[in-house]
Amino acid sequence: MDTATTGAYDGVRTATRALATEAVHAGRDDLARQGLHAPPIDLSTTYPSYDSRAEAARIDAFATDGADPVGPPVYGRLGNPTVARFETALARLEGTESAVAFASGMAALSAVLLARAATGLRHVVAVRPLYGCSDHLLTAGLLGTEVTWTDPAGIADAVRPDTGLVMVESPANPTLAELDLRAIAHACGAVPLLADNTFATPVLQRPAEHGARMVLHSATKYLGGHGDALAGVVACDEEFAGRLRQIRFATGGVLHPLAGYLLLRGLSTLPVRVRAASANAAELVRRLAADPRVARVHYPRLGGAMIAFEVYGDPHEVISQVRLVTPAVSLGSVDTLIQHPASISHRIVDADDRRGAGVSDRLLRLSVGLEDVDDLWADLDQALGERARRPVPLQEAVR
Repeated sequence: MDTATTGAYDGVRTATRALATEAVHAGRDDLARQGLHAPPIDLSTTYPSYDSRAEAARIDAFATDGADPVGPPVYGRLGNPTVARFETALARLEGTESAVAFASGMAALSAVLLARAATGLRHVVAVRPLYGCSDHLLTAGLLGTEVTWTDPAGIADAVRPDTGLVMVESPANPTLAELDLRAIAHACGAVPLLADNTFATPVLQRPAEHGARMVLHSATKYLGGHGDALAGVVACDEEFAGRLRQIRFATGGVLHPLAGYLLLRGLSTLPVRVRAASANAAELVRRLAADPRVARVHYPRLGGAMIAFEVYGDPHEVISQVRLVTPAVSLGSVDTLIQHPASISHRIVDADDRRGAGVSDRLLRLSVGLEDVDDLWADLDQALGERARRPVPLQEAVR
């Protein structure tokens, strides 16, 4: 078993305020001056303007550097005040100058790849495992990119003159493998490092403090936290944020304002949720590691609420037998979810590549929620079934 503590950043501070304080107040600092307590939801798709000359000048300025237009909003694809509040808050939590939100995590990653490719830098260096769809997007070259897969020690040698990006995920989906982000950032040299921080969240880890130039989140997961908002976001410096806004405007991968509102609300409880779920996860790790039906438990030193474990029995049977735990894709919700990566989240990855990255056919991924830990264990205990002394044949062949 890979042991760990629930190392939430209880004492982490942003530039001026503790992380827990920023989670509650960032993006909302102007509300009291407006006589408001809850952030408003601006659902407008367009906005009136009686000065078309000034509007033309603002759009020209946006076309130059992608900066947020000064003055009243223009059009929903150009920007939205509710979404902007979420972006401001997430940037504060990650310790970056800016953040740009998108309709999904994959839309956010696509925008990063397009922005780099637009400057002629189409080559990507990446370390497996990544989220299955991220792996597929890079491997299939759907956006005209070329990828070199390597281990962390090979990053420096894999970088080429046309390399636009090095991409890693730590802790990784679904094996929870951890990487030394500071060492990787050093190996990147002048090439920007993109770190997927979906599993850790800024509560447990802030990659920008370790040299990452871009921090990616599937905001659908822990940032929203309730399984009701689909979104992605990239935290980065303002110069690159401008390029991402231009890509978002041109491609239309905008985040709906209602989702922006739900994400901003989700951030306010993020530290509390992550700490509580991490405490549950640590206890489940202890029990799973001592269970003879479980072959191996993966849990990061960083802590967190994600667990991966390999069973001696048939993992498909475990999925079919849970009753309190929800068998579903995604993660980071207040309720506990379980899934079989080789069948779902990483099915799209070539089987040999998948297994080579440590995603075995017997691996189950558990996103631990806020239920009582004894209730969660009772459900897992009955779902694991009879004790197996050795691996049993899987009932369904996994390609």
